[in-house]
Amino acid sequence: MSEKIVSDYNGYDYKKVFWEDADREYEDQADRMAIRKLLPKRMEKFADIGGGYGRLANEYLKRAHKVFLFDYSKTELKQAKEIYGDKIETRAGDIYELPFKDNELDGLMMVRVTHHLKHLNKAMEELYRVLRPGGVAVIEVANKRTLPKMARFVTGRSKVNPFDKKVANYKEISADGFYNYHPKYVEEIFDKVGFKREKVLSVSNFRSKGLKKVFGTKNLVKMEDKAQKALAPIRFAPSIYYKLRKPEE
Repeated sequence: MSEKIVSDYNGYDYKKVFWEDADREYEDQADRMAIRKLLPKRMEKFADIGGGYGRLANEYLKRAHKVFLFDYSKTELKQAKEIYGDKIETRAGDIYELPFKDNELDGLMMVRVTHHLKHLNKAMEELYRVLRPGGVAVIEVANKRTLPKMARFVTGRSKVNPFDKKVANYKEISADGFYNYHPKYVEEIFDKVGFKREKVLSVSNFRSKGLKKVFGTKNLVKMEDKAQKALAPIRFAPSIYYKLRKPEE
């Protein structure tokens, strides 16, 4: 494993343990809702970066002629092939050295990956490299600037300052590191790498066990649909989605 790799899901049943055995239907629907709003409707070559077992594959399979599913975990990729067969081509490797040629992809997405990345700038440089000029990247970022984190900091329950641009490393969640980013920090990286920001969505705005009990998943999903665009300027949801474009040469 590269010393830059943060998380290794080999041997871990992410599909069953994290998604199927937990109450995360709302989070799943929120992700799907955002992806439908941001991904291009037609692409020749597309890659789901860090896509694991292909949880979100049904959101892009009909949009692309050729689909790649990239992940470090061979366990996850094996599950993906069992589910989707020849509909996808799996590729394993290091996100900091992606197994794609320069300008090879028309589109890509990366969801629920940034919290594992110690070197976000290097990952963004790789995504930029493999995307063709004019191509679209949909990137989800784990946000440190959420309302609960603000409240914990202000009341002294957390030492992590959600207001500054310093990267938050929650080692109590994962000994290898679990990273959250300030939106301005992330957007500065996008700009420096060369991406043009076209659209931003606030996602999983109501991610709370308490809210799930009070309102129920179905109602939260309805609220989420309206909130994703409306709350985007505030950028305080757990997930911030970006639609980025690599400029034409």
